Amino acid sequence: LQLVESGGGLVEPGGSLRLSCAASQSDYYSIGWFRQAPVSGKAREAIACMSSGDGVTYLADSVKDRFTMSRDGDKNTVYLQMNGLKRGDTAVYYCAASKFSSSWCHPRFYEEEDSALGSWGQGTQVNISS
Repeated sequence: LQLVESGGGLVEPGGSLRLSCAASQSDYYSIGWFRQAPVSGKAREAIACMSSGDGVTYLADSVKDRFTMSRDGDKNTVYLQMNGLKRGDTAVYYCAASKFSSSWCHPRFYEEEDSALGSWGQGTQVNISS
């Protein structure tokens, strides 16, 4: 399972971006978006997760009022629509999918030690600055 993210860039505070993640196959139980902020000691966090079977999504409290996760009908491409971007959203954003469980990437339960259970993209940089 290979994943490729795209859509990152530089936007001003309050702006929007849509990230895309193209998966080489749809044979996974869950797929999610994660981010690693440029802050020393800050762990990579799960911010959005979608169960492959029913398409139910889960969003972290920090983004749930601003970000939306969706997918194409064939499940091979997922998106993260980010609105109302803040400087604190600056990070490298990763897409990852897992054949381990449908809740592997749930923002409330994900821990970095679980990262080995997923397949990861290379990441895309998002910078929020004026």
